[in-house]
Amino acid sequence: MLAACATAPATHTARGPSIPEPVPVNLTSPSVLEHVPVNLGEHEEAVARALRGEQYTDLLERLRAGFELGDFEDPRVDHEADWFARHPEYIERTFTRSAPYLHYIVTEIEARGLPLELAVLPVIESSFEPYAYSRAKASGLWQFIPGTGTRFGLKQDWWYDGRRDVVSATRAALDYLEFLHGEFNGDWLLAVAAYNCGENAVARQVQINLAAGRPIDFWNLKLPAETRAYVPKLLAMARLVATPAQYGLEFSEIPNQPYFQRVDTGGQIDLNVAAQLSGLSTEDLYSLNPAYHRFATDPGGPHFLLLPVGTADTFRQNLLQLTPDQRMRVERYAVRKGDTVASIAKQFGTPANVLRELNGLEASSKIEVDNELRVPSSVTTLPPKVLRAAALVDGRETLREVRSRKVHVVARGDSLYAVARKTGVDVKKLASLIGMKPGDKLRAGQRLNLGAEAGGDEPKAVAATGNKASKAGSKAAKTPTTSKDRRVTYVVRRGDTLYSVARILEVTVANLMSWNQLSSRAAIQPGQKLVAFVRKGG
Repeated sequence: MLAACATAPATHTARGPSIPEPVPVNLTSPSVLEHVPVNLGEHEEAVARALRGEQYTDLLERLRAGFELGDFEDPRVDHEADWFARHPEYIERTFTRSAPYLHYIVTEIEARGLPLELAVLPVIESSFEPYAYSRAKASGLWQFIPGTGTRFGLKQDWWYDGRRDVVSATRAALDYLEFLHGEFNGDWLLAVAAYNCGENAVARQVQINLAAGRPIDFWNLKLPAETRAYVPKLLAMARLVATPAQYGLEFSEIPNQPYFQRVDTGGQIDLNVAAQLSGLSTEDLYSLNPAYHRFATDPGGPHFLLLPVGTADTFRQNLLQLTPDQRMRVERYAVRKGDTVASIAKQFGTPANVLRELNGLEASSKIEVDNELRVPSSVTTLPPKVLRAAALVDGRETLREVRSRKVHVVARGDSLYAVARKTGVDVKKLASLIGMKPGDKLRAGQRLNLGAEAGGDEPKAVAATGNKASKAGSKAAKTPTTSKDRRVTYVVRRGDTLYSVARILEVTVANLMSWNQLSSRAAIQPGQKLVAFVRKGG
């Protein structure tokens, strides 16, 4: 998306995703208004704003025309602008990634009558990477942490994370920014600062300055270092977009047309099937729908997909031809003697709760011999980014479980197997957490700290009274050696190998084997849980 001008020493041209040929449309028809929030103002106003936006052929020209915050002459802004200008490859990658999403975001901001500089916020937040995940557990283009996402109506469960949903997260981000704008009496710089560090942190500094008789604008508040740089970064990027020639840069044109359309699926659907129905690769479908991090959409909704403009009608027509079982690629399994929901789920490489949802079973429901259950007929091979995102979700759940446990004092006669049963932790996981082997002996009175020490992101479960056995076993279950690693749990799927899992998580096979005490000949099984330490923010 970015190229150096003739005055610059090198040329940097980005090539974004292929955008479909423009489809002639009537700007006052309902199809156009699908790209304008229907709950934000009167119908006529939405149409008028859509018409104003459509007068541009280049989306960046439309963006520049809506800039309202102004250019601030401040050394901090100059510093950030100079950094961006020295790294055109970063801007190139970021605006290339923005291509499928930026038109929608600009249209939503315009429909609310907000400054279009806000459309540049995802550049600063996530570099327009929908799978971005920070050490603070923020996710998506707009980098919502779980609590704030829930506060603004973003559903988050095993199937779906609304923080990565382009439509829902954009709505939530603009809701939050409008709220902050009101909280700080119409000061957009304070609103943006509060988006980064929270409204309470900004309000506290405003009160301190008021009490001391000092100015209460952004530039005079003592905010966290990250926030003090965050607002200048936004202003600097807006300056580069507005006046690229000033820095020897030139942005390539981005077509001012919708890239995607929102399509109702009418219920849960296997995403590999959806990709086939729309003529897309599975990876392309997930790139537009990054909120879904499993093989299918969420059974409880939302029941829609984002598809490239021009593919929606084909998808709808093809969808009508499918039976419910074809939508979910399921087959029938006759329950045998000794089967449980958990054992059947493990056999088919799917979590027990998914099997229950497929069959409308409550947690307390019993299954009987010869009953037929719907089971996944195959598990879609998901793109690595999707599997990595799913692993991070599983890892966060594991961290919460570990943090909820207390110190266990070893009783006389206790073994690791006995402690594992008492604490509800798998014996291998327990041994790994405390740096021992499953066969190592425990000592009466020994304290096993199964919680996490305050302030850390990773569980630091260790044998609190350490002994030779624990020190000897520590290498086999080595915890992360830097603050850039996060502990996650990966659930093995059918067809997985140690090599394929290592590639997904971007770790080495040797480390994966060491963390899980596996030999080179070990075979991994569907449903098995593997521990790994991956880079934060991946």
